[in-house]
Amino acid sequence: MKEQREKKIFLNGEFVAEADAKVSVFDHGLLYGDGVFEGIRAYGGRVFRLEEHLERLFDSAKAIRLTIPLTLEELTNAVLECCRINSLWDGYVRLVVTRGKGDLGLNPASCPKPTLFIIADAIRLYPPSVYERGLRLHTAAIRRVSSEALEPAIKSLNYLNNILAKMEASASASDESLLLNEQGCVAECSGDNIFAFKHGELATPPVSAGVLPGITRREILRLAREEGIHAVERNMTRYDLLVADEVFVTGTAAEIVPVIEIDGISIATGKPGSLTQRLLLRFRALTRSTGPLIFSSARPVAAEAEQQQ
Repeated sequence: MKEQREKKIFLNGEFVAEADAKVSVFDHGLLYGDGVFEGIRAYGGRVFRLEEHLERLFDSAKAIRLTIPLTLEELTNAVLECCRINSLWDGYVRLVVTRGKGDLGLNPASCPKPTLFIIADAIRLYPPSVYERGLRLHTAAIRRVSSEALEPAIKSLNYLNNILAKMEASASASDESLLLNEQGCVAECSGDNIFAFKHGELATPPVSAGVLPGITRREILRLAREEGIHAVERNMTRYDLLVADEVFVTGTAAEIVPVIEIDGISIATGKPGSLTQRLLLRFRALTRSTGPLIFSSARPVAAEAEQQQ
């Protein structure tokens, strides 16, 4: 039996054992969801689009007046070292910055020092059958939080809107929930961006519709244009999805997953489309050749052993 390796967490400038990775119950990230985060993927010993993820993290932090206690270079090095120390070859990095420890009041002025931690671990993806079969979506009754209330481009720790939508999907025996905004236009899914393809045009909702500007979303728009496809950001309704030739969702964890049904209505033939499959293959090839190297030499023995389990 494989010996369980002790996971190390980067917490406020040092690596600590998982059991010792603790934050205060007075941390405003816990009390109020006051903070920002990024989910980042590692593929084949490289961290995919690390610079873009960190840029979005700094932008999100700036928008809520939160100072990240490391420079961009220091944070880059911390992410890579966290992957290295945990022998992560393929996996997922969760980077979180909270307002920090304060009092029980809302005012962030009581939090003099932000909390920053990084977790590098394996990731549980959708099983291969989902990519072959496709997802079934449920249109959530709950609406996406208005852009006038909370800017969707901020990747904050306040995810209750998404969680409630995800619970609706589970209650309806669906794989994922589709969120509409207050105007009835398509926004995104509980944890993914959404695309529709019809008559040679690939469309996805704009950020103004209540959408997180996903890193994978950006890559798919670029890859589609390289394929000669007219790829646009525009407002869409649920009808646009139902009559599409292909629908798929994108995200850092999900990559690209076909959608075959929405609210019991089949999308086209009810099977994953050829464009979706083509873009997925191109995206996966890109992930294996892009991003800073975690290890300076060959794959470490520990990572090799864990991959074979």
